[in-house]
Amino acid sequence: MMVSRTAPEEQALDLPPGYTVVPLREYGDAFAHGCSIAADAGAGTLVWVRRYDLVEFAVVLEPDEPLVSARRAFFAGMNATADAIAVHCPPERQVSFTWPDALLFDGGVLGGARLGWPQDCREDEIPSWLVFGVILRAADMAHIDETTAAGGVALLNEGFEMVDTEALIGSFARHLMTAFDRWNERGFDPIARDYLERLPKHKAGEQRGIDVNGDLLVRAPAAKGPSERSSFVEALATVSWYDADYRAPKLA
Repeated sequence: MMVSRTAPEEQALDLPPGYTVVPLREYGDAFAHGCSIAADAGAGTLVWVRRYDLVEFAVVLEPDEPLVSARRAFFAGMNATADAIAVHCPPERQVSFTWPDALLFDGGVLGGARLGWPQDCREDEIPSWLVFGVILRAADMAHIDETTAAGGVALLNEGFEMVDTEALIGSFARHLMTAFDRWNERGFDPIARDYLERLPKHKAGEQRGIDVNGDLLVRAPAAKGPSERSSFVEALATVSWYDADYRAPKLA
């Protein structure tokens, strides 16, 4: 695998100031590579795999709070990804989530996100880095037969006349910066609200929130007692949207 760091004037991606691109060849793994270089590369490093069939990238973050709450940066990343898709998709198409990490387009799994952190970092310690990684299916993968491919969702099959990967990632980078600016100015509540608006409700009238550790809290209408809690860390560990054999989003 060849890896090179580009000078700003050579970057194919149009990113805001503060980002540095690390491009990988087609068979690279953006998330794994991002985690492997995060300690040295620093915040704003964006690893990008040049592929036609997948939109795959990962960004290094440097939080300023303990790991237990810093993981909530994941929700800012999910919002930024959904906002970027919404900007470039045809009108009146819905981008939504399945808790906590799958991205859906008109109800079909388009891809998802992952979060990495130093495995030796305690919950009460500030991690030296986090890595937020995304994979979206841009087109049917060449090595998958037509019958199997028909069960999946790909941008080119969903009304996108073309998939401008560079523009999509550039849009994500800008939305992510905006999300962190809002977080710094107004706290985490706006981030949680935006995420939950894209997370379908199971029952009308249920109340939902995101706890300080990232857990999903759900209270049914007129329910008494504590809210139902879904573990954020446990859900992240399953990566339910990801097919490890194909290293791509799962097909239905």
